[in-house]
Amino acid sequence: MSMLSHIRNLLPSFLRRKGQGAELSRVSSRTLHRTGMFLSQHLWVWPIMAIVLLMVLGFTVRVAVESTMMASLRSQLETLRDVEAEMLSNWLDSQHSLVLTQANDPQLRQMIYQILKTRQADSTTAAKAQASISLAELRDQLKQELHPAMSAQRYTMFSVIDDEGKVLISSQPELEGVDDLVPDRSMIRKLFDGKTVVTPPFRSRHSLRNESGERLTNQPTILVCAPVRDANFQVVAALVFRVDPRGEFTRIMHLGRMGRTGETYAFTKEGLMASKSRFDSELVLLGLLPDEKDAESLLYLQLKNPGGDMTRGFRPKVRRSELPLTWVASQAIEGRTISNVDGVPDYRGVNTVVAVTWLPKHELGISTEIDADEAYGPLIILRWTAWTLYGLFGLSTIAIFVFTIIVARLNRKAREAALDAKQIGQYRLEEKLGSGGMGTVYKGQHALLRRPTAIKMLSFEKTNDTSIARFEREVQITCQLNHPNTVAIYDYGRTPEGIFYYAMEYLDGIDLQHLVERYGPQPEGRVVSILKQACGSLQEAHTQGLVHRDIKPANLMLNRRGGIPDLLKVLDFGLVKAIDEDRQASLTAHSALTGTPLYLSPEAIQTPNLVDHRTDIYALGAVGYFLLTGKPVFMGENLVDLCRMHISEPPVPPSEKLGQPIDQTLELLIMSCLEKQPSKRPQSAREMCERLERVVATTEWAFIDAETWWARHLRMTGKESTGASANSTSQFGTSASSSQYERTIIS
Repeated sequence: MSMLSHIRNLLPSFLRRKGQGAELSRVSSRTLHRTGMFLSQHLWVWPIMAIVLLMVLGFTVRVAVESTMMASLRSQLETLRDVEAEMLSNWLDSQHSLVLTQANDPQLRQMIYQILKTRQADSTTAAKAQASISLAELRDQLKQELHPAMSAQRYTMFSVIDDEGKVLISSQPELEGVDDLVPDRSMIRKLFDGKTVVTPPFRSRHSLRNESGERLTNQPTILVCAPVRDANFQVVAALVFRVDPRGEFTRIMHLGRMGRTGETYAFTKEGLMASKSRFDSELVLLGLLPDEKDAESLLYLQLKNPGGDMTRGFRPKVRRSELPLTWVASQAIEGRTISNVDGVPDYRGVNTVVAVTWLPKHELGISTEIDADEAYGPLIILRWTAWTLYGLFGLSTIAIFVFTIIVARLNRKAREAALDAKQIGQYRLEEKLGSGGMGTVYKGQHALLRRPTAIKMLSFEKTNDTSIARFEREVQITCQLNHPNTVAIYDYGRTPEGIFYYAMEYLDGIDLQHLVERYGPQPEGRVVSILKQACGSLQEAHTQGLVHRDIKPANLMLNRRGGIPDLLKVLDFGLVKAIDEDRQASLTAHSALTGTPLYLSPEAIQTPNLVDHRTDIYALGAVGYFLLTGKPVFMGENLVDLCRMHISEPPVPPSEKLGQPIDQTLELLIMSCLEKQPSKRPQSAREMCERLERVVATTEWAFIDAETWWARHLRMTGKESTGASANSTSQFGTSASSSQYERTIIS
């Protein structure tokens, strides 16, 4: 079919649509009938079909269960992720509201105004001393004013900063005067543009006191900031609170856990874990955290893909900073909300199923994940069970197949034994004449009649319902034809060993292909005689609504029979097509390219399912052209090129190709047969025959000429009969063609 597809892609194709519904119904009916016949003749197919059906059913169920489980898992992950993201967003938004409420408190604003005035006091010694006493008092007042809110929200520090980020006053006096408490200058600009700011977790550059009063550096920090406005609603300062992300922030993340290995964590746009992992102790053992007291993943662990499962002993060959981000981090940082239940490596290299999102407002990513082994534990059991059953089914299928092969070999040996015995039914085999695509041809004799017979047997390896049906169809169609120029069928049968065969008249002649190859272009008179005989055979077939579809020199054989020299026989009706669609056997595929490329009509290439008897007229004209010139009408570099020529390129007149004059009437007839449009050709074989009768050949071919030729031919071959020669084998469509374009296509 690949060759057909290639031709169809390059050549115009026109398909008739009328009656396609009825044709489809007939094709379906015939297909069901042939399938029923095959199953009834091959009972071993039933158990294999049952096993295959069970395997398909099991596979379908397994896929359905897996899909359901994966969909359920995806839904759980996404739901938990969304709940965690919502909880965290609500908590961060509440921090916005709380700090804004505090910054707008009138009493607190008055204290901050006083701080600003104190900072702007004159720099005299007395003013400095007074200012120092005033700031200390104001700090105590602020502590007292903010204590309820700080206790409720577990704030560890407060500060007031100016528009340059400089700390004016703080609950930790050592921070007063620093200008980088807020790490990002863009955040300071937002504050003094009147917006509240909650920073993502970061490590403070300054030493801060913890709840025990110890001063520690690089402390994880979240700053909650709000603008402080004056009476004119202008931002004059900013109130800043510090939140420890190891507290409520991490607690919210730890609520989103699934099973033994599941966790939910937050991370920054730099790919740093922003909440504390619930597996810090395991991360120390893996070497992802330092083996130190209070070592933690928060703002230390980089979400990098190590390239292998570190829990199973894998260790990367490069530094962690050189590794790529995990799939989770890279997807979220790009702003995607996505899930993956097929499994992706996490920061340990463990295969996990995940659901991840990005919170652009807070510049944080949220990932909910669980180890794939735990998530798919039941599914793994199901898969092992399914594969075990598949294995058992497969072994059963192999056992049945082996049994079938053994039986087939026994049948083959029985058939070979029958051939070795040189006996097929009532026919005794004498010698092998040739073999081809569908079968082998032997010369033999009927056991009682002793009549020389050609016996065609279907090849063992080609014995199937389709080939048997084609074989039977060839016999049934040919035996309906009684014209003396059509090969006669004597018998058809099947031996007990299962060998299909039919017997036909044995022809001791030479086909036209070998005739021209051996003796060159033929005299005009002989060509006219040959074509008239071919027209007679085809006229009978066409009258019965049959189209040969494979007229070519190899299927036309000259013989000397019954005292008549140059008696033509038309062979090989295996590809015949019934014009009456109700009778058509449809054994070739719908719209299939069928025939021999050198002799295909344009419509046989473009619309092979719509050909009628005029396609045989085209092919017979091409045969006449070949006989006159010794060369085909067209010769292309490849099959596509050859088909293109048949469709669109006008043929060179025979006289021009031969290089000598040809009777004008004969040449015009040959050229009219080769018209691209069927309506311009002779409309029947009878019309063509009548036009041949009017040809006055420049070289006559009388009875004595034929007798003389055959006598010389027999002397050259050195045999009384050429029946055993290689030439005669082609009478049954079994000879090897010298060119790939002389072989019949059945696609």
